[in-house]
Amino acid sequence: MNNSNTAIEKFRQEFRSKNIPAYYIGWVHFMLTTVISITIIYFGIIMLDHVHGLQWLTIPLTFLYANLAEYWGHKGPMHHLRKPLQMIYQRHSKEHHVFFTDKHMPFGESRDYKAVLFPISLTVFFFGLFGSPIWFLLSWLFSSNVAWLFVVTGVAYFLNYEWFHFAYHCAEDSWVMHIPGFKKLRRLHLHHHNQKLMARYNFNITYPICDILFGTYYKD
Repeated sequence: MNNSNTAIEKFRQEFRSKNIPAYYIGWVHFMLTTVISITIIYFGIIMLDHVHGLQWLTIPLTFLYANLAEYWGHKGPMHHLRKPLQMIYQRHSKEHHVFFTDKHMPFGESRDYKAVLFPISLTVFFFGLFGSPIWFLLSWLFSSNVAWLFVVTGVAYFLNYEWFHFAYHCAEDSWVMHIPGFKKLRRLHLHHHNQKLMARYNFNITYPICDILFGTYYKD
């Protein structure tokens, strides 16, 4: 085992002992994220009532908004230390990007899922604290259909983000690598985990729309 492998494994062991409680089960975390998100999506869909005309534009507009939010959130506080968001920077730049590098992308064990997935408490907090006011605002300004389409698309995008990010860190012989186009997207994320490139390129985890628009798209 070379020095790089030794350093990464040492960091991973320290991270597991300090940040992952004994009761943590990786697959439970993954499934809870999935079930909570799909439940909200399902509820939002059944609340729709005869969507028509321009209301359907909510879907592509929300998708583009989510892609922009993903980009700026990643490019900004996740990679640049800014008060009062120090914990986000610490978790991402100082932990996630040391735990996983372009030479050490796959999980070592299922407990490592905690180093990738958003905490369940933060997910519920975000949906409740930020989702509810936006729903009421859109419902008041436009209609309940617009509000529910925003919620459905936004949560679906979040789940897409979590699934993609999770899959990028699966073993290279995993079945997900056979999904058409997936290896190309994973390759972009792998470049982002190169510590010489991580603060400058490939901030979109899902689809590199904003990376292309803002000149931060990097491929070999």
